[in-house]
Amino acid sequence: MRLLSHLLKRFVRNGRLTVLDHENTRHVFGSGENGPDVTIRFTDKKVEREIFLNPELKTAEAYMDGRMTVENGGTVFDLLSLFSVNRSGLAAHPVQKGVRRAWRALRRQQQRNTISLAAENIKHHYDIPPKFYRLWLDDTMTYSCAYYSDPDIGLYQAQIDKLRHIAAKLKLEPGMHIAEIGSGWGALATFLARNYDVRVTSVTLSPEQLAVARERAAAEGVADKVTFLEKDYRHLEGSYDRVVSIAMMEAIGVSNFDNYFESIQRLTKPGGFALVHCIGRMSPPGTTAPFIRKYIFPGGYVPALSEVFASLERTGTWCADLESLRLHYYWTIRDWRLAYEAKRDEAVAMMGDRFCRMWDFYLASVELGFLHGSNFVFQMLLSKKRDDVPVIRDYIVDEERRLAAVNAQ
Repeated sequence: MRLLSHLLKRFVRNGRLTVLDHENTRHVFGSGENGPDVTIRFTDKKVEREIFLNPELKTAEAYMDGRMTVENGGTVFDLLSLFSVNRSGLAAHPVQKGVRRAWRALRRQQQRNTISLAAENIKHHYDIPPKFYRLWLDDTMTYSCAYYSDPDIGLYQAQIDKLRHIAAKLKLEPGMHIAEIGSGWGALATFLARNYDVRVTSVTLSPEQLAVARERAAAEGVADKVTFLEKDYRHLEGSYDRVVSIAMMEAIGVSNFDNYFESIQRLTKPGGFALVHCIGRMSPPGTTAPFIRKYIFPGGYVPALSEVFASLERTGTWCADLESLRLHYYWTIRDWRLAYEAKRDEAVAMMGDRFCRMWDFYLASVELGFLHGSNFVFQMLLSKKRDDVPVIRDYIVDEERRLAAVNAQ
């Protein structure tokens, strides 16, 4: 425990961490104030060194493999809460500084996302059986940040309100043709077709999502208005009145930002505009956490706004509107985690214990990242000309209220 103790003494300042090593010796770190009190146990000596060298990945793997357990009725959420309120201490350790420098040096290689690799990366996350996601997502099957008028409004209503919010921003008219980059399970495309009498062409690289989205369009009676394609956005052709991309930019990799915005420009008709909804970071450019990169979103990257706006400048794209959704994703993932935990026994029966331990760690870590970390969500309206988007934002609220009044679902 000598090396790991050196790290934990500098790392854990708030709350208290008690470690029971492989010989059942107790090691205590932290003041016990301003944070949770958590006890963990290591089952072998090797895990101690592994966590010292790469805590963000090896802590997750040790939990997934049962080599690290949370004791006294605690959960991995409690452990990650303790990490979350002490995150600055970890980054300040000399060894961890070196590890982060190496990650930054390799980040473009990690995010290459060629067309073939992009498909593999998307399938890694989204070709998990849809019935697993149905256990804990709301009835819309929307797997992106919701829009909460109140933190306790409930997940389903917040996702409906998100669809309304996006639709209102797009300023749609009957007969328009919309391109959607990243279909998810089809909620937005079918919502727009039902409520605005528009056509939607939507692309995804996930065969599982494609099948569910097509079934959804047929069930909702809009299969004649919505076309779902298994296609990379870089291969999408045509000219559209609006382009919308929800929770897709995070998957393209920093090297492809210019190509992404150029593709949006290419697809947008003169006078039209686009909406991009993406996770961002309020900190300077960085790297993707190793656990997320290896197990959850290979090839993914959450951009700093400085990187986003640098790409907009290079591609000659107007940012006509920018909205920061600071806590909305925290509330969303909180509701996902609670719904998942309520169905966890079913999830284990479906996917196995190790997978569900991975999901425990994932949902807890990202929820806390939106509460104590630098992550947030932003929505941008993008155009070729400065006046393609209305210069007064009143139209957005007016349309949301109209949709709510007619109970658009």
